[in-house]
Amino acid sequence: MLEIALSREDVWPEQDWEALATRAATAAIERTPHDPLLSVTATVEISIRLTDDAEVQTLNAQYRQKDKPTNVLSFPMVQADLLDTIDQNSDDGEVLLGDIVLAYETCVREAAEKGVSVDDHASHLIVHGTLHLLGYDHLDDREGDAMEAIEIDALTALGIANPYCLEED
Repeated sequence: MLEIALSREDVWPEQDWEALATRAATAAIERTPHDPLLSVTATVEISIRLTDDAEVQTLNAQYRQKDKPTNVLSFPMVQADLLDTIDQNSDDGEVLLGDIVLAYETCVREAAEKGVSVDDHASHLIVHGTLHLLGYDHLDDREGDAMEAIEIDALTALGIANPYCLEED
């Protein structure tokens, strides 16, 4: 079972972000070989923090040595090679898969630049962040292409257009 632990700073408008995040994370997981995570007896938790550019910039500088805001940060808590045995590695019935942090101002700016809603862009970033928690990355073209294909598939399932082929003005 997947559980989203969501915290939101007031800069993010009031709405049901938890439902949006749950749909996005579930869509991402369902399109990977790790989809059994959704049916294990342990509760698999993803912590999602909706905050501002300043907090994300601090985290980005601290953990990635990049002193600037970014749209999404992911902090995996389970090694990718242990995901298939996650049910056996929980002594209390709960496993924290990891943390995802989104920066509001960057998310809003990017959504406007792409001509998409903030909800759709946030969904994309949560899908992207969830894939990072599952061990996917985009350090080279092959890995990036594989990750992008899963993102497109997950977003299509959510009724969101492919963000990689949007026309730019």
